[in-house]
Amino acid sequence: SSSMVCLWLPGGPCVAAVVLTLMVLSPPMALVRDPRLKSECRFSSGMERVRYLQRHIYNQEEHLRFDSCVGRYQAVTELGRIQAEYWNSQKGFLEQKRAKVDTFCRFNSAIVEILTVQQRAEPKVTVYPTKTQPLDHHNLLVCSVSGFYPGHIEVRWFRNGQEEKTGVVSTGLIRNGDWTFQTLVMLETVPQSGEVYTCQVEHPSLTSPATVEWSEWEFYLPLHFLVLSTRYRGQKMVAHTPLILSLGRQRSIRISVSLKPP
Repeated sequence: SSSMVCLWLPGGPCVAAVVLTLMVLSPPMALVRDPRLKSECRFSSGMERVRYLQRHIYNQEEHLRFDSCVGRYQAVTELGRIQAEYWNSQKGFLEQKRAKVDTFCRFNSAIVEILTVQQRAEPKVTVYPTKTQPLDHHNLLVCSVSGFYPGHIEVRWFRNGQEEKTGVVSTGLIRNGDWTFQTLVMLETVPQSGEVYTCQVEHPSLTSPATVEWSEWEFYLPLHFLVLSTRYRGQKMVAHTPLILSLGRQRSIRISVSLKPP
Protein backbone atom coordinates (compact mmCIF):
# COMPACT_ATOMS: atom_id res chain seq x y z
CA SER A 1 0.00 0.00 0.00
CA SER A 2 1.07 3.61 -0.31
CA SER A 3 0.33 6.90 1.39
CA MET A 4 0.83 10.50 0.31
CA VAL A 5 1.54 13.53 2.43
CA CYS A 6 -0.54 16.38 1.04
CA LEU A 7 -0.72 20.10 1.67
CA TRP A 8 -3.63 22.07 3.06
CA LEU A 9 -4.09 25.42 1.33
CA PRO A 10 -5.88 28.31 3.07
CA GLY A 11 -9.54 28.25 2.20
CA GLY A 12 -9.24 25.18 0.02
CA PRO A 13 -9.33 21.38 0.13
CA CYS A 14 -6.41 19.04 0.47
CA VAL A 15 -4.70 18.93 -2.91
CA ALA A 16 -2.68 15.79 -3.50
CA ALA A 17 -1.33 17.08 -6.82
CA VAL A 18 0.84 19.70 -5.13
CA VAL A 19 2.76 17.26 -2.98
CA LEU A 20 6.49 17.68 -3.33
CA THR A 21 7.41 15.17 -0.63
CA LEU A 22 6.12 11.61 -0.86
CA MET A 23 6.25 8.90 1.75
CA VAL A 24 5.80 5.45 0.21
CA LEU A 25 5.13 2.69 2.69
CA SER A 26 5.10 -1.01 1.94
CA PRO A 27 3.61 -2.54 4.05
CA PRO A 28 2.05 0.14 6.35
CA MET A 29 4.22 2.43 8.46
CA ALA A 30 2.99 0.80 11.64
CA LEU A 31 5.51 -1.97 10.97
CA VAL A 32 8.61 -0.02 11.93
CA ARG A 33 11.10 -2.42 10.38
CA ASP A 34 9.55 -2.32 6.92
CA PRO A 35 11.21 -0.16 4.23
CA ARG A 36 9.95 3.18 3.08
CA LEU A 37 10.86 5.61 0.36
CA LYS A 38 11.08 9.39 0.76
CA SER A 39 11.36 11.67 -2.26
CA GLU A 40 11.90 15.41 -1.89
CA CYS A 41 12.75 18.51 -3.90
CA ARG A 42 14.96 21.37 -2.81
CA PHE A 43 14.80 24.71 -4.55
CA SER A 44 17.25 27.61 -4.45
CA SER A 45 17.47 30.85 -6.43
CA GLY A 46 13.82 30.47 -7.36
CA MET A 47 13.54 27.68 -9.92
CA GLU A 48 17.06 28.02 -11.28
CA ARG A 49 18.62 25.39 -9.04
CA VAL A 50 16.62 22.27 -8.25
CA ARG A 51 17.83 19.22 -6.37
CA TYR A 52 15.96 15.90 -6.29
CA LEU A 53 16.62 13.46 -3.45
CA GLN A 54 15.25 9.97 -2.93
CA ARG A 55 16.03 8.25 0.36
CA HIS A 56 15.61 4.56 1.12
CA ILE A 57 14.91 4.00 4.81
CA TYR A 58 14.78 0.71 6.68
CA ASN A 59 14.17 0.34 10.41
CA GLN A 60 14.26 4.15 10.77
CA GLU A 61 17.75 4.36 9.24
CA GLU A 62 18.72 5.63 5.78
CA HIS A 63 20.72 3.05 3.84
CA LEU A 64 20.59 4.28 0.25
CA ARG A 65 19.94 7.53 -1.61
CA PHE A 66 19.75 9.01 -5.07
CA ASP A 67 20.97 12.60 -5.39
CA SER A 68 20.41 14.43 -8.68
CA CYS A 69 23.47 16.59 -7.95
CA VAL A 70 25.58 13.42 -8.00
CA GLY A 71 23.54 11.68 -10.71
CA ARG A 72 23.76 8.19 -9.22
CA TYR A 73 22.84 6.10 -6.21
CA GLN A 74 25.00 6.30 -3.11
CA ALA A 75 25.18 3.71 -0.36
CA VAL A 76 24.86 5.23 3.10
CA THR A 77 25.40 1.92 4.91
CA GLU A 78 26.73 -1.48 3.92
CA LEU A 79 23.14 -2.71 3.63
CA GLY A 80 22.55 -0.36 0.67
CA ARG A 81 25.83 -1.03 -1.15
CA ILE A 82 24.68 -4.00 -3.26
CA GLN A 83 21.45 -2.28 -4.28
CA ALA A 84 23.34 0.91 -5.21
CA GLU A 85 25.76 -1.04 -7.41
CA TYR A 86 22.89 -2.77 -9.21
CA TRP A 87 20.83 0.38 -9.92
CA ASN A 88 23.91 2.33 -11.00
CA SER A 89 24.51 -0.35 -13.64
CA GLN A 90 21.05 0.25 -15.15
CA LYS A 91 21.65 3.24 -17.46
CA GLY A 92 18.04 3.64 -18.55
CA PHE A 93 16.82 3.56 -14.96
CA LEU A 94 19.42 6.16 -13.94
CA GLU A 95 18.34 8.49 -16.74
CA GLN A 96 14.76 8.32 -15.48
CA LYS A 97 15.93 9.25 -11.99
CA ARG A 98 17.99 12.17 -13.25
CA ALA A 99 14.96 13.44 -15.16
CA LYS A 100 12.99 13.66 -11.89
CA VAL A 101 14.33 17.20 -11.48
CA ASP A 102 11.96 18.19 -14.30
CA THR A 103 9.28 15.47 -14.33
CA PHE A 104 8.74 15.50 -10.56
CA CYS A 105 10.14 18.69 -8.99
CA ARG A 106 9.55 21.42 -11.55
CA PHE A 107 6.30 19.83 -12.73
CA ASN A 108 4.76 19.73 -9.25
CA SER A 109 6.13 23.14 -8.36
CA ALA A 110 4.31 24.61 -11.37
CA ILE A 111 1.07 22.97 -10.16
CA VAL A 112 1.60 24.46 -6.70
CA GLU A 113 1.97 27.92 -8.20
CA ILE A 114 -1.16 27.55 -10.34
CA LEU A 115 -3.30 26.24 -7.48
CA THR A 116 -2.13 28.77 -4.91
CA VAL A 117 -2.01 31.94 -7.00
CA GLN A 118 -5.61 32.78 -6.01
CA GLN A 119 -5.14 31.89 -2.35
CA ARG A 120 -5.18 34.85 0.01
CA ALA A 121 -5.04 35.11 3.79
CA GLU A 122 -5.11 38.53 5.43
CA PRO A 123 -2.43 39.33 8.02
CA LYS A 124 -3.27 39.89 11.68
CA VAL A 125 -1.28 42.85 13.02
CA THR A 126 -0.44 43.47 16.69
CA VAL A 127 1.85 46.12 18.19
CA TYR A 128 3.39 46.01 21.67
CA PRO A 129 6.54 47.07 23.56
CA THR A 130 8.93 44.44 24.89
CA LYS A 131 9.26 46.38 28.16
CA THR A 132 6.71 48.20 30.28
CA GLN A 133 8.64 51.19 31.56
CA PRO A 134 8.39 55.01 31.67
CA LEU A 135 9.02 57.26 28.71
CA ASP A 136 12.51 58.53 27.84
CA HIS A 137 13.88 55.01 28.27
CA HIS A 138 15.17 52.72 25.54
CA ASN A 139 12.51 50.27 24.37
CA LEU A 140 11.77 47.85 21.56
CA LEU A 141 8.42 48.13 19.82
CA VAL A 142 7.28 44.93 18.13
CA CYS A 143 4.96 44.72 15.14
CA SER A 144 3.72 41.14 14.99
CA VAL A 145 2.22 40.15 11.62
CA SER A 146 0.81 36.64 11.40
CA GLY A 147 -1.44 34.29 9.44
CA PHE A 148 -0.88 35.80 6.00
CA TYR A 149 -0.51 34.24 2.54
CA PRO A 150 1.23 34.62 0.13
CA GLY A 151 4.58 35.39 1.70
CA HIS A 152 5.24 38.71 -0.05
CA ILE A 153 4.70 41.45 2.54
CA GLU A 154 6.02 44.92 3.40
CA VAL A 155 6.10 46.14 6.99
CA ARG A 156 7.12 49.72 7.83
CA TRP A 157 7.44 51.72 11.04
CA PHE A 158 6.40 55.39 11.30
CA ARG A 159 6.92 57.92 14.11
CA ASN A 160 4.53 60.87 13.99
CA GLY A 161 3.91 60.14 10.32
CA GLN A 162 7.57 59.94 9.33
CA GLU A 163 9.01 56.58 8.29
CA GLU A 164 11.68 55.14 10.59
CA LYS A 165 14.43 53.28 8.74
CA THR A 166 17.17 53.12 11.36
CA GLY A 167 16.83 50.76 14.29
CA VAL A 168 14.45 48.45 12.42
CA VAL A 169 15.09 44.71 12.79
CA SER A 170 13.11 41.86 11.23
CA THR A 171 12.95 38.12 11.82
CA GLY A 172 12.18 37.56 8.15
CA LEU A 173 9.44 35.19 7.00
CA ILE A 174 8.56 32.33 9.35
CA ARG A 175 6.44 29.44 8.04
CA ASN A 176 3.54 28.40 10.27
CA GLY A 177 3.26 24.91 8.78
CA ASP A 178 -0.19 25.50 7.24
CA TRP A 179 0.98 27.54 4.21
CA THR A 180 0.62 30.82 6.10
CA PHE A 181 3.47 32.97 7.34
CA GLN A 182 4.35 35.24 10.22
CA THR A 183 7.03 37.83 10.87
CA LEU A 184 8.15 40.22 13.60
CA VAL A 185 9.44 43.67 12.69
CA MET A 186 10.94 45.54 15.65
CA LEU A 187 11.83 49.19 16.14
CA GLU A 188 14.48 50.27 18.64
CA THR A 189 13.50 53.67 20.01
CA VAL A 190 13.25 55.94 23.05
CA PRO A 191 9.56 56.92 23.24
CA GLN A 192 8.90 60.58 24.01
CA SER A 193 5.79 62.33 25.26
CA GLY A 194 3.31 63.06 22.48
CA GLU A 195 4.79 60.59 19.99
CA VAL A 196 2.62 58.18 18.03
CA TYR A 197 4.18 55.10 16.46
CA THR A 198 2.48 53.32 13.58
CA CYS A 199 3.13 49.93 12.04
CA GLN A 200 2.00 49.84 8.41
CA VAL A 201 1.50 46.55 6.56
CA GLU A 202 1.04 46.10 2.81
CA HIS A 203 -0.03 42.70 1.49
CA PRO A 204 -1.73 41.35 -1.69
CA SER A 205 -4.77 40.29 0.38
CA LEU A 206 -5.40 43.90 1.47
CA THR A 207 -7.04 46.54 -0.71
CA SER A 208 -5.24 49.24 1.29
CA PRO A 209 -2.40 49.20 3.85
CA ALA A 210 -3.28 48.05 7.37
CA THR A 211 -2.06 50.32 10.18
CA VAL A 212 -1.86 49.82 13.94
CA GLU A 213 -0.87 52.68 16.25
CA TRP A 214 0.92 52.69 19.59
CA SER A 215 1.30 55.73 21.83
CA GLU A 216 2.52 56.75 25.27
CA TRP A 217 -0.80 56.52 27.09
CA GLU A 218 -0.83 52.75 26.84
CA PHE A 219 1.79 52.78 29.61
CA TYR A 220 -0.74 54.15 32.08
CA LEU A 221 -3.58 52.48 33.97
CA PRO A 222 -4.46 48.99 32.71
CA LEU A 223 -8.12 49.95 32.46
CA HIS A 224 -9.26 53.32 31.07
CA PHE A 225 -12.89 54.26 31.18
CA LEU A 226 -14.12 57.64 29.97
CA VAL A 227 -17.77 58.61 30.18
CA LEU A 228 -18.96 61.48 28.06
CA SER A 229 -22.25 63.18 28.85
CA THR A 230 -24.51 65.01 26.46
CA ARG A 231 -27.93 66.56 26.75
CA TYR A 232 -30.57 65.62 24.23
CA ARG A 233 -34.20 66.65 24.62
CA GLY A 234 -33.74 67.07 28.35
CA GLN A 235 -32.48 63.52 28.89
CA LYS A 236 -29.00 62.52 29.96
CA MET A 237 -27.34 60.04 27.63
CA VAL A 238 -24.00 58.28 27.58
CA ALA A 239 -22.25 58.50 24.22
CA HIS A 240 -20.52 55.60 22.51
CA THR A 241 -17.20 55.62 24.30
CA PRO A 242 -13.97 53.74 23.60
CA LEU A 243 -12.83 51.40 26.33
CA ILE A 244 -9.29 50.08 26.22
CA LEU A 245 -8.48 46.96 28.20
CA SER A 246 -4.74 46.35 28.29
CA LEU A 247 -3.67 42.70 28.36
CA GLY A 248 -0.05 43.00 29.37
CA ARG A 249 2.40 43.80 26.63
CA GLN A 250 0.84 41.40 24.16
CA ARG A 251 -2.23 43.23 22.99
CA SER A 252 -5.17 45.41 23.93
CA ILE A 253 -8.86 45.06 23.20
CA ARG A 254 -10.86 48.08 21.99
CA ILE A 255 -14.60 47.85 22.60
CA SER A 256 -17.48 50.33 22.63
CA VAL A 257 -19.91 50.97 25.49
CA SER A 258 -23.37 52.49 25.04
CA LEU A 259 -26.05 53.07 27.66
CA LYS A 260 -29.63 53.89 26.71
CA PRO A 261 -31.58 56.51 28.67
CA PRO A 262 -34.33 55.26 30.99
